[in-house]
Formats: sequence, C-alpha cells, structure tokens
Amino acid sequence: MASIRQKQVGELIRRFFGMILTEEGNNIYGRGKLVTVTDVIMTPDLLVAKIYISVYGTEDKPEVILQLEDSHTLLRQALAGKIGKQMRRMPDIEFFLDDTVDEMFRVEDLLNRVSEADKKIGQ
Repeated sequence: MASIRQKQVGELIRRFFGMILTEEGNNIYGRGKLVTVTDVIMTPDLLVAKIYISVYGTEDKPEVILQLEDSHTLLRQALAGKIGKQMRRMPDIEFFLDDTVDEMFRVEDLLNRVSEADKKIGQ
C-alpha cells in the first residue's frame, strides 16, 4: 500500500512529465503518436518513479518506450527543472508500457463476438 507521500509525489511527477512529453515528445518519438502518462508509482524510498505510458497511433508501441529510454537523461533533466524545488532528491525514472486500453478493446471485441454467436444460436 502506497503512503500518502508516495501518492503525492507520483501525481506531481505524472502531471509534470505529461507536460514535458507535450513539449518535447515530437523531438523524441516523432509526430502522429499520442503518448500519455497513465500512472506513476513511486518506490517507498521515493528514489525511483515507475512511469506507465500509454501509446496511440502506432502499432510499434515498444519502440516508443525504447525511444523514451534513449532520451532518459534529457527527460530526467527536464523533470528536475520542473519539480526540483519541491523535492530533495530527483528520483530515477523507469518507463513501462501500459496496455490497459488495448486489453479493454480486445475484451470488448471478444464479448461482441460471443454476443453475435449467441444471436445466431438463438435464431
């Protein structure tokens, strides 16, 4: 269970990192991709921020995560510039692909198929 401070710092990082992606994203992963920060989970010592990223507009989603990891230093410095005065130590950042929305669409598609099959059986 995350502490109140972990949640506060996670929300702070989520908000400002989203702003950084809006400003710098086109330089990192190109145009035509919508990249959003869905969640940030902090470790108990507040030294590592696990940033969950959702990617739309491309089939090669892990490639976007790799491009973000390649720009790790630039992104961490930009984040430090935004939240540096609010925290003693700047946490390290790690990126993870959040495929919750993709799973939601997959499950919805499966349920629609089952519904169509039930209608055919009922006729």
